[in-house]
Amino acid sequence: MKEINIIGGGLAGSEAALYLANKGYKIKFFEMRPKKQTGAHTTGDFAEFVCSNSLGSTALTSASGLLKKEIEILGSSLIPLAKKHSVPSGNSLSIDRFGFSSAVTKLIKENENIDIINDEVESIPDGTTLIATGPLTSTALCSDLCKTFGEEHFKFFDAIAPIVKKDSINFDKAFFGARWDKGEADFINCPFNKEEYLKFYEILSGAEKIELKEFEKEVFKGTKAKFFEGCMPIEQIASRGIDTLRFGPMKPVGLFDRRLFKEGDEAKFKKQQFYAVVQLRQDDKEANLYNLVGFQTNLKWGEQKRLIQSIPGLQNAEIARYGVMHANTFINSPKILNKSLQTNMRPDLFFAGQITGVEGYTESIATGLFAAINIERYLENKPLLELQNVSMLGALLDYITFKEHKNFQPVNSNWGIVAEMELPKHIRKNKEEKNTLLSNRAIDYINNLKNMI
Repeated sequence: MKEINIIGGGLAGSEAALYLANKGYKIKFFEMRPKKQTGAHTTGDFAEFVCSNSLGSTALTSASGLLKKEIEILGSSLIPLAKKHSVPSGNSLSIDRFGFSSAVTKLIKENENIDIINDEVESIPDGTTLIATGPLTSTALCSDLCKTFGEEHFKFFDAIAPIVKKDSINFDKAFFGARWDKGEADFINCPFNKEEYLKFYEILSGAEKIELKEFEKEVFKGTKAKFFEGCMPIEQIASRGIDTLRFGPMKPVGLFDRRLFKEGDEAKFKKQQFYAVVQLRQDDKEANLYNLVGFQTNLKWGEQKRLIQSIPGLQNAEIARYGVMHANTFINSPKILNKSLQTNMRPDLFFAGQITGVEGYTESIATGLFAAINIERYLENKPLLELQNVSMLGALLDYITFKEHKNFQPVNSNWGIVAEMELPKHIRKNKEEKNTLLSNRAIDYINNLKNMI
């Protein structure tokens, strides 16, 4: 029986391990946690969510929703499991993070084809190997990757939002609601008037930040730290201008507290009611914990508490987890990988997950699955798959392996990277209709591909 090394027990590695083990391959599954932690993880479980608990929209007309559908068709194990452990969050797939990772861990431990090895891998092993060590790849392995490929890693910071306990929220001020009343009213909204917002901004602007950890100082020695735009710390956003938050994570548009309107006052809902709004999203199955949407931060914990308790409705908030910021690492994929996620230098070595330059949970799962599919084909001496960018997964792979990038940076799934199609002018201007047609084309393409695998 052919044996495969998989390094990294995050979302990408877990998806790949389950796919290949279920195909009958023997897996040596390396995960250094809990023996050695990363600085961001808190458990030793596989597929632990460390930032938001949301996998994004479920709508097929959204980039994230389409990507989830594509990998479900291709045989994902983790997306159906995420649905099983979902929590209410409107049109998004958000999960009970501990319930989900516990379930993934159980599946992996019970699979007789997976041999779990809780040790740090310091150099690339011989034999068929998938590296899915994520954005917190250890210093030793990073050094070996640089030595092997002769490439410097791009480095940037990622940030995690704080979580508060629901029973400490003041619902005289806060209210449940969805933007423009679309979907279920699953989000808790904390509204500001102008005076409250200016006081909040003053506290945020003067707040002290946490010093880098020693391992982060080592990683970033001699470099200028870069932030990924999709997970920007709130203090960094605020530094760009006093109103930046009001047009970003604290935008009030389409959020209304119906308790403040009398029956028959529907016309008033067309007008903006609040100056700014902080939204909170359910974080666990029991709905006891809620995370502050878009509030990734690296403020000192005392400063975070003061800032959070300046938010209307959170004056007495009990903080279950403070926000943190941590180092991220990704390889220069356009020069190292081909579209099958195989390395150009060594045909039995593959990469998947955020270390490749995809950003996001669903994207990590998707690349883990696709790498596993191609590893199986490699071992069976079949041609490796390279997807067209008419699908969301194909577009992601096309983007991260595009050889002409001048300044390669991480990317989420988005419609901007998907191939256009000929459409009548009136449909091109209708975003919903256009995305429906693009989505249908992608699903047809993936269904045809599935029949070939």
